[in-house]
Amino acid sequence: MKKQIIPVLLGADLNAYSVARAFHEAFGVKSFAFGKYKLGATSMSSIVKFTVVKNLSDDKKTVEMLLNFAKKQRNAELYLFGCTDEYAEMIIRNREALAEYYFCHCIGERLAELLQSKDSFYNICDKFGIPHPKTVIFSSFSDYSLLFGDIGFNYPIIIKPSRSSLYWKNPFPNMKKVYSAKTPSEAKKILVDIYSSGYDSTVILQDTIPGDDSRMYVLTCYSGSDGKVKRACLGHVLLEEHTPKGLGNHVAVITEQHPEITDVLCNFLDDIGYVGFSNFDIKFDERDNKFKVFEINLRQGRSNYYVTAAGQNVAESVVFDRKGALPDEREICEKKIFWHTVPKKIVYKYIKGTKAEKDVLSMENTPAESSTLFYKPDMKNPLRSFYIYAHNIKYFSKYKKYPQR
Repeated sequence: MKKQIIPVLLGADLNAYSVARAFHEAFGVKSFAFGKYKLGATSMSSIVKFTVVKNLSDDKKTVEMLLNFAKKQRNAELYLFGCTDEYAEMIIRNREALAEYYFCHCIGERLAELLQSKDSFYNICDKFGIPHPKTVIFSSFSDYSLLFGDIGFNYPIIIKPSRSSLYWKNPFPNMKKVYSAKTPSEAKKILVDIYSSGYDSTVILQDTIPGDDSRMYVLTCYSGSDGKVKRACLGHVLLEEHTPKGLGNHVAVITEQHPEITDVLCNFLDDIGYVGFSNFDIKFDERDNKFKVFEINLRQGRSNYYVTAAGQNVAESVVFDRKGALPDEREICEKKIFWHTVPKKIVYKYIKGTKAEKDVLSMENTPAESSTLFYKPDMKNPLRSFYIYAHNIKYFSKYKKYPQR
């Protein structure tokens, strides 16, 4: 008997819905999603069966819940996805117990620890010759006076926690995903706020690479069971979110090819024997004409539907891998697409007069244009249509309040 494919998603946001849509497109199946609270993207969908689980931050209870769910699914192939850093790390920590029931290809804890902490990741980048911004590592034991000396680059500087998943567990007023400090005094205040919240890992002080959102790139790779990259798709980011907690979230992407950075990062993943999805945040530095890597995410990114739209369906990647049907050779995405999750009017405002505008206009209203939430088979419920309409309208007020990053 042919086994039923059942995707199981930890998360409730656009990331989770993007994966669910990929499975529905490829295999016609619904996904089961578990989140701490309801979000319209998944809870109001006909292709997702969403359940609120309040204790998803508790490894023991979450694993118990997942195992109980799996034992009820007879004759099924279960595919497990972590759709945030927190959940991806939880799966890695409990891979051995979960792998008995789920296909949840991911790396081991030791490698994950090295990659997910930005300070150790940059050390690895140095060893592999991967360009990254000039960086200083700060900890709660560091002397604040170093901020007022020569740190190796000029103000303004970027400040961001090294461990995102730990950082978000310690909320405080005016919390941001990434900070910019114009002076040493401003940098000191930001660091005091971060450490006063209870966060106890390192913080990155970084050279500010000039340029707006349009200098950003995103690379999504899938590495197969043999530890080799099977698929890679590079996206040129046209626009990001500008809200304090959403900084860095991509909302408009077109696919491009830049082998000078794609090949370097794919070869790096091959060398370390990476397995599963990886997602790199990259920025082009016009000062030396180099692509600089900011970080690696040990999962598919929030904007992962751009990959599916470009012909590398993320659901097919894992299902084909489980069945041993992925080709041996590396597939670099060549399809040109325009993906967005905000109204096009907002995107056009920020790319007006650029080459990207011409590229986008050439793809507008063609099969090359896609938007994750606008999925025709999932638009039969009037309430969902209203949610998507309201979701889009809200972006106009967001960009009016936070016009620039």
